[in-house]
Amino acid sequence: MAKVTVLVENTAQGRGLLGEHGLAFWIEIDGKRVLFDTGQTGILMNNARRLGIQLDRADAVVLSHGHYDHTGGLRDLLQMARAVTVYAHPLAFGPKYSRKGDSCHSVAMPNLDEQIVRDLAELVLIDKPLEIFPGLWLTGPVPRVTDFEDTGGAFFKDEAGVVIDDLIDDQAAFIASPAGTTVILGCAHSGVINTLLHVRHLTGGAPIHTVMGGMHLVNASQTRLDRTIEELRGLNVQRLLPCHCTGSAATAELWREFPGKCSRCNVGD
Repeated sequence: MAKVTVLVENTAQGRGLLGEHGLAFWIEIDGKRVLFDTGQTGILMNNARRLGIQLDRADAVVLSHGHYDHTGGLRDLLQMARAVTVYAHPLAFGPKYSRKGDSCHSVAMPNLDEQIVRDLAELVLIDKPLEIFPGLWLTGPVPRVTDFEDTGGAFFKDEAGVVIDDLIDDQAAFIASPAGTTVILGCAHSGVINTLLHVRHLTGGAPIHTVMGGMHLVNASQTRLDRTIEELRGLNVQRLLPCHCTGSAATAELWREFPGKCSRCNVGD
C-alpha cells in the first residue's frame, strides 16, 4: 500500500503550511520512505514539521531533474538525513540556464554539486529504469516519441544560450497496484504523454490509473494542450492531480475536460 503527501508546491491551504514555486512529494510504500524532489528552499522543512513527517527517516531521495525548484532543499535535507541514498541522472548536476528576454540565468541545482552530494550521502547515478524499492520504480530518461511535445521552455547548458538543454535528466517515478499504475511527475520536461507511454511500455501495458505532479503545460500552445487531452483520454487515465508547472490555464482546462477525475495537489494533500 502506498501513500503520497505533497510537501512542497506552488500553493498551500493548511494552517502554517507554506507554498513556493517548487515541488516535493513524500512517498510511503511498504515501510519505506522516499522524498521525491526537495522544493526550492527550506520551506520543505517547515511543511514537513507541520505535517508530522520526519524527514530524517527518509530511506531515499529521488531527483526528477536538476532544476533549482526541485533540488533547492536537498542540502539541508542531507545534513539531517545522513544515511539516505540519493538517486539522480548524471546530467542533473550539470549547468542549466533558462532564457527570459535577451539574457539567460542559471536554473541549476543551488549550492551543490555531485561531489558534495557524495560527501553527504550515498549517490546512485541512473540512466535507465530502476526499481529502487519493491513496487517503486524510476523511469530513467524518457524516450521522446510524440510529435507535439517539447521541454516546455528555452533551456540551455550555457549562459550564452547557444547549447540547447534537452533535459535528458528528466525522469518520473511510478508505483504499480492492482487498480493500475500511479505516475509521479516532477516537471515532465520530456512531455507528459511521452512519460506515460514510457511507463506503459515498462509495465507491459498495465493501465495508468493516476497521474500527479508537474506537467509543464504552462507555456503549451492550444494545439499541444488539445493533443495532450486527447492522449490522456486514449490512455483512460482515471485520476489527474495537476500542479506546479502545469500552469493555471492548462489546469483549469484539464478540470473542465475530465470532470470528476481531477483532484487538488497542494501542500498537505
